[in-house]
Amino acid sequence: MASCRTCDLRVLVVIACGLLTAIILGLGIWRTVIRMQRVTVAPESSSPIAFCRNGGTWENGRCICTEEWKGLRCTIANFCENSTYMSFTFGRIPVGRYGTSLQTCDKNTLNAGSPIATRMCSQSKYGEIELQNATIGNCNENLETLENQIDNITMDSKNISTEAQILTSDASKLTAENITSATRVVGQLFNESRKAEAEAKKVAVTTVSQLLDASEDAFQRAAATDNSKAFTTLIEQMESYSLTLGNESVVEPNIAIQTVHLEDSSGSTGVRFSVFKGSSESLVSGSTSVDPNVDRLDPDGRIELQILLSSQKSTNVCGFVVYQNNKLFQSKTFTAKSDFSQKIISSKVNESEQDPTVSVEMVFSPKYNQKEYQLHAYACVYWNFLTKDWDTYGCYKDKIADGFLGCRCNHTTNFAVLMTFKKDYKYPESLDILSNIGCALSIAGLALTIIFQIVTRKVRKTSVTWVLVSLCTSMLIFNLIFVFGIENSNKNLKISESNTDIDVENNEMLTKDTIDIPNPSCTAIAALLHYFLLVTFTWNGLSATQLYFLLIRTMKPLPQHFIIFISLIGWGVPAIVVAVTVGIIYSQSGNNSNWELDYRQEEICWLAIPNSNDFIKSPFLWSFIIPTTILLISNVVILIIITVKVLWKNNQDLTSTKKFSSLKKILSTLSIAVIFGVTWILAYFMLIDDDDVRIVFSYIFCLFNTTQGFQIFYLYTVRTKIFQNEASKVLKSLSSSFGRVTSLPSVTPLRLRVRVYNMLRSLPVLHEHFRLLESSEEEKTLSESYQANSSI
Repeated sequence: MASCRTCDLRVLVVIACGLLTAIILGLGIWRTVIRMQRVTVAPESSSPIAFCRNGGTWENGRCICTEEWKGLRCTIANFCENSTYMSFTFGRIPVGRYGTSLQTCDKNTLNAGSPIATRMCSQSKYGEIELQNATIGNCNENLETLENQIDNITMDSKNISTEAQILTSDASKLTAENITSATRVVGQLFNESRKAEAEAKKVAVTTVSQLLDASEDAFQRAAATDNSKAFTTLIEQMESYSLTLGNESVVEPNIAIQTVHLEDSSGSTGVRFSVFKGSSESLVSGSTSVDPNVDRLDPDGRIELQILLSSQKSTNVCGFVVYQNNKLFQSKTFTAKSDFSQKIISSKVNESEQDPTVSVEMVFSPKYNQKEYQLHAYACVYWNFLTKDWDTYGCYKDKIADGFLGCRCNHTTNFAVLMTFKKDYKYPESLDILSNIGCALSIAGLALTIIFQIVTRKVRKTSVTWVLVSLCTSMLIFNLIFVFGIENSNKNLKISESNTDIDVENNEMLTKDTIDIPNPSCTAIAALLHYFLLVTFTWNGLSATQLYFLLIRTMKPLPQHFIIFISLIGWGVPAIVVAVTVGIIYSQSGNNSNWELDYRQEEICWLAIPNSNDFIKSPFLWSFIIPTTILLISNVVILIIITVKVLWKNNQDLTSTKKFSSLKKILSTLSIAVIFGVTWILAYFMLIDDDDVRIVFSYIFCLFNTTQGFQIFYLYTVRTKIFQNEASKVLKSLSSSFGRVTSLPSVTPLRLRVRVYNMLRSLPVLHEHFRLLESSEEEKTLSESYQANSSI
């Protein structure tokens, strides 16, 4: 027992801290092993690995193939191989589509750069895949010149329709002007008064299908400048065309048209039209069916969309049009940001005016990523030609059954189901034991360091108190907010596990397809974390700058009002960055109530991590990554300069330098590295794609940075002579209170830290004084000469 009392307190502290560090490191390794084991023994997903082949994806219990493949596992070819026709070469063409020639129009022609010819890949009634003859276009014709030939459609409808199909075959190159011109041309081809040929109208259906492959942005721009109401005209003419096909149908990848003739129809009439699920998103891969003289819907697992058209009057003919997406229906009230399929179905009875006895019942099978989203609400709507927007008048919801959304309306027109989804966020678990222990140690260490620096400032007579206290204060507040506020309180909200809780009574118009529950408190916490972490990095940089002036540029004094200047930088610049970032995001969001998610994440209250496509424009990059990277690089450069020129530089003329051990040099280097925040560089290693490597670096990063406050406490408080003397007095007092009469010897022998002292003696007169290691009594005389600057 007596030997323990005589132990060097510093040795005891080192042993205690070593044991604590070993425990924390052991916990980190243990958590890493557990995580790896979980990854190794994770249960298999509901779909076998690589079950869907050739680019197919597993969605909602089945493989969704690309258009070039079909079958249960996307293993059956559904395309025509590379081919040649005359002097034209064609690549692989999916069934039901036109392929474009590799040869394009000469640069001197009006249609320069566009393919010269197209070729159809079709499937015969016996199931054989075959290529049609190529259709050669005119390189001196474009969509604008075709638009000028509308008056000649009656005489030359087939050529005009063929040219429009060829010019729209490459949808990726279609502009808003191209879409507007093509829409006007095909709209007039369907106009009965133009008397276009039947074959020309069928080719025009192909053109419409190709137009629906164009980008959403191009359609939005075209709709904004559609002063001639080309979209409305085309939709109305397509409705009329759906009554003229006899009992036949026209099916293209993005559009399907069906006419139903009813013989000897008297009294009430019911016609059921069904669209079945296919192996791909293309309507060609599925099928349609018509059931006349029925009085109810009959959906099953194969149905994607089904409509029942009923009338109390005699009906001779009715028509249906199915659109694969809503690009022709550009709404001003409903905003869609997701890429979920939004099918539109049109129904029309006879050619007369609205039948007051008609009724329409529909069921839609919503198609969306059920792993990431939940259906929040839906609305049964129709397209109002007067307002050119969706409307709910005369439409009502029906009960949801077997995964279908039900609707009924008392009129015929173009119908749709607008859906709003709520993203099923995967909220992380609470902070693990490693993070909790590290943050707890840092919070306690930072608080003690702040108190120690303030209380003992006059005794130590050092010039870095304000910088160190500011750094510790910002880091302390960040750790407190991180521990108690990083988790989003929305994770505790009850989430419905099915669609049965959706309101089916009120058919209210929706405004957007995704919804998020706002949480202003989480946004405020994210802004505070953003601010105080930037403040911490800024004070890291200011610490490096001050050390550079004190140790390297020793001949020049610090600028006047230096503390005021660095305080404005340390606390003010990050506030400006955060305020400007939030202000820009809010102003750019317009009336979007979910602007918060452009700034922060939903999973945790921290800055939003953008997709790879939007990373360059993201506020996360410009308001955090770039500033912190610049500060870290500058801190590392200054650390290297100080290490080489001061800490590890041996002056053979100074005997005291020779006695400075390598351990003390290492500790001095680590002391500066911790203050400079160099360990945050480990965060960049967490960007490695390899999961195992990333996990290892994640735990190393967590170990070093959650305990950064404790490291500062040990290096800048525990290791100081003043702290050790006070600790010795406390131990003596405790020993005496327990009846231990034997006096405790001096806990720490007098160890002079004279490296900086000797260095300063070799330099000219200094105007500032800084101690890498705590000074001893011999340094006091040196400190007193610079007491005038100790107020910094």
